[in-house]
Amino acid sequence: MMGCKNNTARISGELVKHVKGGYVFLDELKNNVLTPIDSVKISESGTFNFKQEVKFPSFYLLKITEKNYLTMLIEPGEQINLKAYYDSLNYPISVTGSKGTEQMAEYNRTLRKTINKLTGLNTIYMQNAGNPQLPAIMESLDSMAQNYLNEINSYTKKYIDENISSLVSLVALYQQVAPDVYVLNPSKDLKYYVKVDSSLSNLYPEYEPVTSMHKQVKELLAGIKSESGVVPSTGEQSQAPEISLPSPEGDTIKLSSTRGSIVLLDFWASWCAPCRQENPNLVKAYNMYRRKGFQIYQVSLDKTKEAWMKGIKDDQLDKWIHVSDIKYWNSIVVPLYKIESIPCNFLLDKDGRVIATNLRGEQLQAKLAELFNK
Repeated sequence: MMGCKNNTARISGELVKHVKGGYVFLDELKNNVLTPIDSVKISESGTFNFKQEVKFPSFYLLKITEKNYLTMLIEPGEQINLKAYYDSLNYPISVTGSKGTEQMAEYNRTLRKTINKLTGLNTIYMQNAGNPQLPAIMESLDSMAQNYLNEINSYTKKYIDENISSLVSLVALYQQVAPDVYVLNPSKDLKYYVKVDSSLSNLYPEYEPVTSMHKQVKELLAGIKSESGVVPSTGEQSQAPEISLPSPEGDTIKLSSTRGSIVLLDFWASWCAPCRQENPNLVKAYNMYRRKGFQIYQVSLDKTKEAWMKGIKDDQLDKWIHVSDIKYWNSIVVPLYKIESIPCNFLLDKDGRVIATNLRGEQLQAKLAELFNK
C-alpha cells in the first residue's frame, strides 16, 4: 500500500474562461497509441483533479478536444498543478510540480513565437500579392523565414543538449512549425537523433516511445551506411553517387546520362538568396563553355514545384538540366551528398568523378578555363 501511495501522481488545475459542464480527459501514450485513462467534469469554479498510478516516467495527454491538449511527462509521485486558458491547454499560464511538463511547456512557448513570426511573414506576402516588387519582397521574406527556422533549430539543439537524459529530448526531435515542416531534419540533424537515442535507450530500454525512436534511428543509419562507400571525395576522384529524379516536365533524368561532358552538379533552391545570387555566374559559365562539352545538372531543394519553376524562369536557367523531388531538406540527395547548406556544387569529369567542390564565381570560371583550354 505504501508503494502504491508513493507512485500516485496528482494533477490539479484551474481553467480560465471555461465552458460550463465541460470535461477534461487524461490519455496515456501506449504503444504509439493514445489510451483513454480517465475524465473529470470541470467544477463551477473551473478546477479539476486527477489521480493516476505512475510506475515510471511516462507521457500523458491532458485534453479538452483532439486539437486542444497539453503533453505531459509525469513521474511517480509528482504533485502537479497548472493554470491555463480553457481554449489553449498547450500554452499553460503556469505549471508546477512536474519538471518534464514544465520544460515541454517552456519549449512550446518558444516554438509558438517562431510560428507567429512565420505567420506574420505570410501575412506580408498576402498583402503584397499584386505588388510589382513581389519577387524582391519574396526573396526578403524567404531569407527572414530561413533565419527564424535556423533560430528555432539552434534553440532545439541546445534544449536537447541540456536535457539529454530526459524524455523531453525525445519530444523535441519531432516538433513542427507547420504540417510536415520539422524543426529538426532527420538527415541534416542526424547526430541529434543518434545522441538522443544513445542516451534514452540506455535509460528507458523498454519504454515504447523510446524503442520506436531507436528503430527509426537504426533505419536512418542503415540507409546512410549503405551509401557511405560512394559519398563524394574530391581527394580520391570518387564516383559521384547516382541521382535519378524528375524534371519540371515529369521526366526522370539520371545524373549518369550526362557522362561524356564536364558537369557542374549544383544544389540550390528558389528560397535560397545566396543560390539566386550565384545563378548569373552559372549562366555566364554555361554560355561560355556549353559548346565545348560543359553541362549543368541542377538539383533543387524547393518546397513546391511552383516556386521551383518560377525560380528557373526568373533567373533564366532553362537551358540546362533541372531535377527535384520537391522535398526541401527531406530530399533524398541531402544524406546522399552530405549536404549541410546550399548553394553546394560538385564539378564532375567526363566519367562522373568528382574533380572539385563548391566552385563559385571566378573560381568556377578559372577551373573551367583550365579544363577546356588545355
